[in-house]
Amino acid sequence: MLIGILQTGDAPDDIKTKIGDYPDMFEALLAGNGFTFRTWRVTDMDFPTDVHQADGWLITGSRHGVYEDHAFIAPLEDLIRNIYAARVPLVGICFGHQIIAQALGGRVEKYANGWSVGATDYEFEGETLTLNAWHQDQVVAVPEGARVLASSAFCANAAMVYDDRALTIQAHPEFSDAAVEGLIHLRGATVPAERIADATARLGQPNAREPMARRIADFFMQPR
Repeated sequence: MLIGILQTGDAPDDIKTKIGDYPDMFEALLAGNGFTFRTWRVTDMDFPTDVHQADGWLITGSRHGVYEDHAFIAPLEDLIRNIYAARVPLVGICFGHQIIAQALGGRVEKYANGWSVGATDYEFEGETLTLNAWHQDQVVAVPEGARVLASSAFCANAAMVYDDRALTIQAHPEFSDAAVEGLIHLRGATVPAERIADATARLGQPNAREPMARRIADFFMQPR
């Protein structure tokens, strides 16, 4: 099964050197499922020409806001709607979670109460799961046809499923603690000190990275 990665941002150079870029992180996260991968850098206006060029699609995180004026936003939303209409499975992570919601009629805003960073506890269909996060923007209006799967004290719409068409997650299951630690050092100045202190204190604690990888892989592979 070929997974097409729609890359909407770049990891900071220091993290990229040590861990890899965002597509590398997703390939590592989803290893062992028989997937192959191809990346389209949509920020460089590199788009697939057909929704069936991949068997499933994954939209990465990004430092950009989905509501910002970037050349790639509108064509990416068009592609999302075409993938959705064709019922090719689609997964969105962080920015990907948000842009899918926006493309399908939801609304995304910069959250007034600030940032969620590092290990974050989510109520995920009656189970508490911990995943690494790094975001301020979030989905504040759920699109028609979406069902909320998870929430946190900070983020009401933290994961959603759209029938068998799309699965979206606000957190970053692809982020290892090393990635979070790197972001703390590189971008921590933009986040309130108490949030950084909390995130630093929770480095090394167990999280649900592997169960979430299994959920994503199963979503791609489920019969349609």
